[in-house]
Amino acid sequence: MLLYAILFVSGAAVLALELLASRIMTPYFGVSLYIWTGILSITLVALALGYWAGGRLAARRGASASGVAGLVQLYALMPALAAFAIVAACLVYPYLFPVLASADLVLGSFAASLILLSVPLVAASAMNPLLIAILLARGGGGTGDAGAGTVFFVSTIGSVAGVLATAFGLIPNMSNFSATLAVALILALVSLAAAARPPAPLAARGKLGIAATGATLTAALMLWQADAYIARMWPATHGGTAWRVEARLNSLFGTVKILRSEPEPDTGGFVRIYFQDGLVQNTVASDGRSLSFYTYALEALAYAYRPRIGSALVLGLGAGIVPMRLAAQGVAVEVVEIDPASLAAAQRFFAYDTARARVHLEDARTYLRRCARRYDVVIVDLFYGDGTPDYLLTRDFFSDLRRCLAPDGIAVFNTFADLERPATYAHLLATLRSELPFIALYRPDWPGSVHVNSFLVAGAAALPEPQLVELDYVPPRHAGTLEAMIMRPLMLNRGLLEHGEVVTDARSRAVHDVAESQIVYRRAVVRSLPAAFLVN
Repeated sequence: MLLYAILFVSGAAVLALELLASRIMTPYFGVSLYIWTGILSITLVALALGYWAGGRLAARRGASASGVAGLVQLYALMPALAAFAIVAACLVYPYLFPVLASADLVLGSFAASLILLSVPLVAASAMNPLLIAILLARGGGGTGDAGAGTVFFVSTIGSVAGVLATAFGLIPNMSNFSATLAVALILALVSLAAAARPPAPLAARGKLGIAATGATLTAALMLWQADAYIARMWPATHGGTAWRVEARLNSLFGTVKILRSEPEPDTGGFVRIYFQDGLVQNTVASDGRSLSFYTYALEALAYAYRPRIGSALVLGLGAGIVPMRLAAQGVAVEVVEIDPASLAAAQRFFAYDTARARVHLEDARTYLRRCARRYDVVIVDLFYGDGTPDYLLTRDFFSDLRRCLAPDGIAVFNTFADLERPATYAHLLATLRSELPFIALYRPDWPGSVHVNSFLVAGAAALPEPQLVELDYVPPRHAGTLEAMIMRPLMLNRGLLEHGEVVTDARSRAVHDVAESQIVYRRAVVRSLPAAFLVN
C-alpha cells in the first residue's frame, strides 16, 4: 500500500510544481503564448525522459531478489532526489531569472522551466515504470497490463489532487516560493517514510535513510527561513527610492504586493505601489492622491464626453482610485473585479469603500454578458500579466459591452500601445470599431517612450465634441500633459488601422503580433525593476 501512496504523492507533486512554476515565472517572463509553450514543452520532455529512464533502470535490475530490492531502493529514493532539486532551484531562481529574462525572454523561459521542473519531473515520472517492474517481479502483475493501468491511474489521480491542493490550499495561504519548498518537504518526507518503514526489502536502507533525512532537513530549513531568505533582497532601490514590501496578498489570480517607500525625512510622507506579477497597477501618495497619470486621464475623458454622468461601471479595480473619484462626485458606481486580493488590498491600503462603490467579484466577460442595466459610462481598465487578457479583446466581448451602454453611453479604455509594432494595436482598433464604430484615440506626449498608455473613447452613436475638463487635484507633473492630450485626439487614419484584423472568440490571426509585443514589453519591465520586486 505504501508503494502506491508514494506514487500518489509524487503524481501530486508533478502538477503542483507545474502550476507553481507558471506563477513563479509570470513576473519574469509574462504569460504570452511563447512562454506557455516553453513551460509545457519542458514539462512534457521531462516526463518523457523520466518514463524512458525509469524503464531503462528497471530493465537493468532484472527480476532477482537483489534486483527487486534495488528497484525498491531507487523507487523510494526518487522523491528525495526531486526534493533536493527543488530546494536548489529555489535558492538560485530569485537571482538568476531576471538575468535570463533580460537576455532573451523566450529562450530564458525554456531555461527557467528546465531549472524549476526538469529534475523533479524526471525523477517523479521515472517512478511509474519502476513500480510496474516491482509489481512484475513480485508477481503482482504477471498477466494483462502487468499492473500498468493501476500505476498510471494512481499517479494521475494524485496529479488531480495536487492541482486542487495547490490551487485551494498552498497558493492562497503561502507565497509561491514557500509553497514550492513545501512540495519539496512533502516529497522528502515520503522518502523518509519509506526508509523508516520499507514497503519491501531495500538494497541499502541506511543510505536511503541518510538521503531522505538530508532532503527533509534541507527542505524544512529552507521553508522555515523562506521569508528571511527573500528578505535579504530588501530594501530594493527603484527610481532613486528605497522600497520595502508592506504586504503580500495571494490568490488564484496572482500575487499582489503593496510596496512602500521609505518616509521623507522632513514630512514623513511616503508612497505606495500596487504591484501585481511584474506590473505597476498604481502609485499612490500617503495622503491618498494618485501619482499615476492614467487615473486622471480616464476620469477626465469620461467627463469630457459625458459632463453629467449618472451611472458608471468600472471593469478592473486595482487600487480603486478611479471608482472612488467618480463616487465622490455623486456618480452611482459599480465595479467588476475578478481577484478578491485586489479588493482586500484596495480596502486595507487605499481607503476603498464598498458602501460608496459596490464591487462584483466575478469575471468582467461574465458580468457584461448578463448585465441587467445600461450605464452612461463604462471604464475598461483590465490588465493581467503583460496586458489585457485575449478573451477581453474580442469582438464578442465588445458586443456584450455595447449592450451594457446607454444609447448615448461611452466606453473609456486604458490600453498600452507598442509604437514600434503598430500592427498589434491596429488589431484592437479594428476589433473595437466593428462593434463601437465611433472612436477617439488619445496618447500622452512622452518623448522617447516606446510603450505608452493609449486611451480610447468609443460609442455606438456619434461622439459629441469633447468638453474642456478642469481637474484641480491633478499633480502638477501630470496637469500639462493631461490638458495637452485631451486637446489633441488622434484621428483613426489608415496608418493606425493598417493590417488590423477583427479578432473573435473563434478566430484570431493577431495572436503572434500580440505575443511579440508582450515579450518586448516584459523584457523592458524586467530590465527596469529590481530583482526583489519580481519574486513572488
